[in-house]
Amino acid sequence: MNTIVAELTIFVLAILIGFELISRVPVLLHTPLMSGTNAIHGVVLAGAFLVAASKGDGVTAILGLIAVIFGTANVVGGYVVTDRMLQMFRKRPEGETGGRSER
Repeated sequence: MNTIVAELTIFVLAILIGFELISRVPVLLHTPLMSGTNAIHGVVLAGAFLVAASKGDGVTAILGLIAVIFGTANVVGGYVVTDRMLQMFRKRPEGETGGRSER
């Protein structure tokens, strides 16, 4: 029972600290910073694999599988956002207007 209380305490503190840190990021830096950190979350995904593969009870395996799914979505989302941001800075070929009419 004590381990559950300790784990929940760590979880709640991580939520509070994460919210506090993200709320202090300027709006201009939020998207580039988040796309970079989402790509780094491969470490979270590796930890989720370890939890899912551990010899725990059924609840641990289910929570590990959910963590793997969310971690995968986070990593893929980070790469998608980064790719979309980088496309904004690519030079377009001559004659291509990107859907805008030329004036």
